[in-house]
Amino acid sequence: MLPFNRERMTWIKPSFLWMMYRSGWATKPGQEHVLAVEIARDGFDWALGNAVLTHFDPVVHQTRIAWEAAQSMPVRIQWDPERDIHLDPLPMRSIQIGLGGVAVDRYVDEWTVSIRDVTGLARRTYGLIQGGAEDEATALLPLERPYPLAPGLATRLGTGRPAHDV
Repeated sequence: MLPFNRERMTWIKPSFLWMMYRSGWATKPGQEHVLAVEIARDGFDWALGNAVLTHFDPVVHQTRIAWEAAQSMPVRIQWDPERDIHLDPLPMRSIQIGLGGVAVDRYVDEWTVSIRDVTGLARRTYGLIQGGAEDEATALLPLERPYPLAPGLATRLGTGRPAHDV
């Protein structure tokens, strides 16, 4: 396993099932461990408030020049299809939050509240799915709720459109 590197972009992926899709239920090479990092709400809000989308979106940005000027922001937002328990795409999107520069330092030094290894949960859940016990597997999933955003911030982050529009 590679050590944590503050010089690289660090990604927050709040969706458990999206993380399972990304890591193959903690089985992909180099992704055999999954950590749940709890961060302070004010840190999460700071990250969202200092973010720019990873791609130009004419609904969000007035011009491509305005979007390019915002690239100095320390946080990147990208949206990917959310996943179901079989890791198939859903029509809603899941946020991925990339932290760079000062955002990584704040994440590590100020925002992190706790870190838990949830690899066992991932593998246990996957085993139940493979064994056809989907209801039991679903009962193990962490509770996830929509995150409330101020309307202006929601618009700037590109929320509210179906996954196929991204």
